[in-house]
Amino acid sequence: MCKGLAALPHSCLERAKEIKIKLGILLQKPDSVGDLVIPYNEKPEKPAKTQKTSLDEALQWRDSLDKLLQNNYGLASFKSFLKSEFSEENLEFWIACEDYKKIKSPAKMAEKAKQIYEEFIQTEAPKEAYVVTLFPGPQVNIDHFTKDITMKNLVEPSLSSFDMAQKRIHALMEKDSLPRFVRSEFYQELIK
Repeated sequence: MCKGLAALPHSCLERAKEIKIKLGILLQKPDSVGDLVIPYNEKPEKPAKTQKTSLDEALQWRDSLDKLLQNNYGLASFKSFLKSEFSEENLEFWIACEDYKKIKSPAKMAEKAKQIYEEFIQTEAPKEAYVVTLFPGPQVNIDHFTKDITMKNLVEPSLSSFDMAQKRIHALMEKDSLPRFVRSEFYQELIK
C-alpha cells in the first residue's frame, strides 16, 4: 500500500480527490430537506449531429444490444444515457475493442493494444477492471480470469487479443445496461 501522498500513483490521487469531493457534498449540513438531493440531470443530452432513427429501429433495440450498437443514433443515445449515469466505461471499452479490430498495421495494433491495456485493464488504470471495489467510480467489469487471458493475448497482439474481454463486457451490457436504458425516460422519449 502507499505510504504517503507523494508515493501515490497519479490515478490513485485522482480517485482520492473525486472521493473527497463526493464526501464533501454528502457531509455538508443541508439548509433544507430539498438540499439533501444531489443535483442530477434526469435527461441525458441528446446525441449531437446524428440522424434520428426510425421508430421501428428504436423498438428493436429493446431486444437486441447488437442492433442498438450498430445504429449510429442508437449508439450515441446509449452512450449519452450511460454518461448520465456515470457508467459509460464498459461501452467505451467495447468501442475501443471495435476500433482495435479495424487496425491493419502491426505497429499501430501494438500501440492501440497498449493504450487499451493502460486505460482499461492494467492495475491502477483509470478505468481498471475490478472484481470488488470499495469506492464508486469508473471501471470496466472484467473478472480476473478474463483479465489474465487478455494480458497473455497481449504478449503478441492480434485482432482477437481482446475478444474474450469484449464478449464479457457485451454480455454485461446486455444484461444490465440495456434494460436500464430501455426503462429510462430518455428511451421512452425516443419511441414516442
